[in-house]
Amino acid sequence: MIIQPKTRGFICTTAHPDGCAKQIEEQVNYIKAQKKISGPANVLVLGASTGYGLASRIAAAFGAGANTIGVFFDRPAEGSRTASAGWYNSAALEQQAAAQGLKSHSIVGDAFSDAIKAQTIALIQAEYGTVDLVIYSVASPRRTHPVTGETFSSVIKPLGTAYTNKTMNFHTGEVSMTSIEPATEEELRQTIAVMGGEDWKMWIDQLSEAGVLAKGATTVAYSYIGPEITHAIYREGTIGKAKNHLEQTAKELNSQLAAEGGRAFVSVNKALVTQSSSAIPVVPLYISALYRVMKDKELHENCIEQMYRLFAEHLYPEGAAPALDGSLIRIDDWEMREDVQTEVMKRWEALSTDNVSELSDLEGYRRDFFQLFGFQSEGIDYEAESDPDVEILNLVKE
Repeated sequence: MIIQPKTRGFICTTAHPDGCAKQIEEQVNYIKAQKKISGPANVLVLGASTGYGLASRIAAAFGAGANTIGVFFDRPAEGSRTASAGWYNSAALEQQAAAQGLKSHSIVGDAFSDAIKAQTIALIQAEYGTVDLVIYSVASPRRTHPVTGETFSSVIKPLGTAYTNKTMNFHTGEVSMTSIEPATEEELRQTIAVMGGEDWKMWIDQLSEAGVLAKGATTVAYSYIGPEITHAIYREGTIGKAKNHLEQTAKELNSQLAAEGGRAFVSVNKALVTQSSSAIPVVPLYISALYRVMKDKELHENCIEQMYRLFAEHLYPEGAAPALDGSLIRIDDWEMREDVQTEVMKRWEALSTDNVSELSDLEGYRRDFFQLFGFQSEGIDYEAESDPDVEILNLVKE
């Protein structure tokens, strides 16, 4: 079938297998061209099929030669419906790993569930023995608690008072004002339950209890802080409270793992175009302005470049690791540079529908968005027939 992008709001309902494979190849080639990363050996990535989780798995496998397990919740093709982008990404990654002689497995299912935790532990016991790095990059709007059975839904809202600021429809380039009503206490509770650190700790506790977490193991979860302009909707809103819980969990896990030389961190990453960030009002316009400024200053990094820097300079550096910001690793440091933020805010004040293409990198935002789903990849003929039915090598089934 000929596969074209079909969008609904901030998501694309189709994905292109060849385009996804091309982008995985480009990320792998980038990592292979860098200096080798000194460690880890066996890596578990939770939320491994897109964005920072996917880039983490690529950096570990092709930068450190690590064996990797990826856990993700994606769907295969069915009838005339394509598979999800994460499915195609993971299929391409497994193909690349096999070509390099790297050991890897993929598990598809709900990472919040006890069943997937048990399945992952059984795989580690059978094939890997232990894991010495656990990446937590799960992004989901909902979570069903494995003990109580309660299903939580997250919201992206401010707290206390309504928030009004500029936003952008990145499909049309229209800049407008948006107002978002504050969250209720119940919405806040549910958002923390979905996006906080409880499930991360459950994973580490169960891996440890099963004896498959190596002595001296490291675990890292991902977060974002961002500039003051987004704080009301992000850092000081419902998501921010969930991230505060995540950061507190990191401190608890760090104390827990330290007895055997282990470590737990939260890595604060740069703002990038992801399915999650595209859903947050205000953020697409901010990212578009940020892209333009950082590209002009030759500071722009994409997911794979950020993850290489995390691994090579912070988690497994050859020399002394850079200083922590409390328990946080800050690889958003270039984004938050004073000269970058000053210029972004200057442009923000002037941004309108009439000048958005001039003052921001709207085209770059759109390209990155469509590339999330395998479109707009160089060298791919999108008018040619493609087979949407792609199998994942080393897929572990129940």
